[in-house]
Amino acid sequence: MATATAPRKKTTTSSSSSKGKLASKIRPLHDKVIVQRDEAATITDAGIYLPESAKDTPKSGTILSVGDGAINHDTGDRIPLTVKKGDRVIFSSYAGTEVKLDGEELLIMSESDILAVVE
Repeated sequence: MATATAPRKKTTTSSSSSKGKLASKIRPLHDKVIVQRDEAATITDAGIYLPESAKDTPKSGTILSVGDGAINHDTGDRIPLTVKKGDRVIFSSYAGTEVKLDGEELLIMSESDILAVVE
């Protein structure tokens, strides 16, 4: 039978300092990465302001944390990831699982969901 746990206290932090703290609170496993999605554009190139309903969900973001790699089932060795913390990446439209941690929306996805690294 499951036991009830006390709700977590919400802390308010600035977004610039919270990125490092969020990455230390959650650790991806195996070939998973944690990505913070880029902010949606609020204004077009022509200067038109977009309402919330018209904003397109960005398909790019910054990697906050990476797992330790997938396991090669033949040899038992770890296969290291090709991406690293801090990389800007482009990923597929429906990639990953959205999670909310301390008010920040993050994506947990497999490395295979990442299409490219932005240099």
